[in-house]
Amino acid sequence: MMDVNELKTKFARFEALHAEFERKFPGLYEETNYESILREVKGLHSLVMEKLDLASTLYRELAGVGGRIEELTKEIQRNEHQMKFRLEEVLSLLSKVTTYDARLKLGTAMDRLSQFHRVYDYAISRSVDVLSREFEELTLLMEGEKEKKVPLSIMDKLGKIDEIEDELGAIKRFMFRLYTHPGDVHRVEEALRDWHSRGLLWVEARNVEKLSGVRNAGEILEGLTLIGVVEKKMRGGEGVYRHRSFSSG
Repeated sequence: MMDVNELKTKFARFEALHAEFERKFPGLYEETNYESILREVKGLHSLVMEKLDLASTLYRELAGVGGRIEELTKEIQRNEHQMKFRLEEVLSLLSKVTTYDARLKLGTAMDRLSQFHRVYDYAISRSVDVLSREFEELTLLMEGEKEKKVPLSIMDKLGKIDEIEDELGAIKRFMFRLYTHPGDVHRVEEALRDWHSRGLLWVEARNVEKLSGVRNAGEILEGLTLIGVVEKKMRGGEGVYRHRSFSSG
């Protein structure tokens, strides 16, 4: 089983190195002589090599996980490879700046490096932000596995599925009532309006049922809520309803 805490430590180190890289990169274009540029490029290249090593380790360790986390670590690794190539291109040309043609090629390579850096910084920063959240979810997943508990993120998704299933069930019951006893729907809606006209803004289902004479009026009120005709809120642990035509908003 993978050690998530160890992976998070490596990821944190990668984040720190990237922040250092971004602090130093602008200085490359502030230098005015080739020796200073060479020194800056070597420093950036050293950072990228360490970042690439960490990115490769993360990708190797997470290759079997699949999903977004594997995709993002692969993207980071690819971008670090590209930055390594761009920096090495500049390094190779810095050793040959004795002729005008060589200096021209160096200038072109520096321009390409600058252009790539804009894409690189955006891609790495975005991937790092998303991976931070993915690592938190992975930690919860592994802890849940250890404790034989379902992680909170999965519980939340399961809860949402249950909510959707409840709503689908309510809509099916409402549609059945609408097509088999359309008069019931009309009487429930009119009873709700009647209560509002008497000064009761939010009405309990049992009061609508009493006034309309329709059994299980709550099913119809739930359906009317789901299609947007009626509003619902919870009061004292019980649902109360208001017709939208009486809504102040």
